[in-house]
Amino acid sequence: MRTFDLSPFYRSTIGFDRVFNLLDTVAGGEGQAQGYPPYNIERTGENDYRITMAVAGFAEADLNVEARQNTLTVKGEKQVETDAEKTDYLYRGIAARTFERRFQLADHVEVKAANLENGLLHIDLVRDIPDAMKPRSIAIGRTQSSARQIEQAAA
Repeated sequence: MRTFDLSPFYRSTIGFDRVFNLLDTVAGGEGQAQGYPPYNIERTGENDYRITMAVAGFAEADLNVEARQNTLTVKGEKQVETDAEKTDYLYRGIAARTFERRFQLADHVEVKAANLENGLLHIDLVRDIPDAMKPRSIAIGRTQSSARQIEQAAA
């Protein structure tokens, strides 16, 4: 029997979670692949989401968050140390390598805010469906028939 790893879809899409939960349930997979930098995607409300990325060692000036069409791109590039700032590390466990992470956003998902706090980059998203696309209830009323009844004349 073949197994399908749907974790790449979980990691890179926002707003399609119902479809992937259904596929994951049917396939029975529990992929836990990790990349750099590690991140979480969480639902904070019915139409609100948050991406949290662990970007220890990066300052706000080193990070770039860009939303274009249905793609959210997060880039991190550590600025080069000058000779005066060079440090001779005995062990370097905090990664400071350049990265670029892309997330595919569903239609009508927009980036609301991004902030850096304690080495974690928080990106808040909101799904704002236009009123014209939301389901609406139609009232069922009774209308009077426009057909006239022909009266029979007495003979």
